[in-house]
Amino acid sequence: MNDVNKMALLVMDVQQGIVDRMKNKDEYLKNIGIAVETARKNMIPVIFVVVGFRPGFPEINPKNKSFGRIKASPSAGMVNPVPYITPVGNDVVVTKRRVSAFSGSDLEVILRSMDVSHLVLAGIATGGVVLSTTREAADKDYQITILSDLCADMDPEVHKVLLEKILSRQAEVKTSEDWMKSL
Repeated sequence: MNDVNKMALLVMDVQQGIVDRMKNKDEYLKNIGIAVETARKNMIPVIFVVVGFRPGFPEINPKNKSFGRIKASPSAGMVNPVPYITPVGNDVVVTKRRVSAFSGSDLEVILRSMDVSHLVLAGIATGGVVLSTTREAADKDYQITILSDLCADMDPEVHKVLLEKILSRQAEVKTSEDWMKSL
């Protein structure tokens, strides 16, 4: 049985401009919403992690291959980003400046303050925020559960290989349904 008192659900990069590129956007958001509501009912903190920058993108170095494109072709959703699912009550919104949920954010301070030791991850993209956050969280000795059906990648093969062969070495990979049944 999971210790829900030490758990937090991280909903990562589920924001405008990222979700909008998905083919099954409505179904994905519906399923994320179910997991968020289940977490709230079980008193599990919900933390929305969004990637965002200040106007003019001073945090982006043009040499950064991933983020340099944003500075060259600014996206309004990257300045003052908002999660697709509206935070309520004690939900927390964390803004990060790089791929990992930890990089350039105050996520670790928040997790320590909440005495969280088990992260439940959902987000876009599996090859981006999910991979980077899992690796960093494992190095920080967090217990990690990845909700396979609530992670997505523009490349289905990358998604499959990462979940089945790479991330499963550092995290428990399960469906959101199986996770919710375990609470």
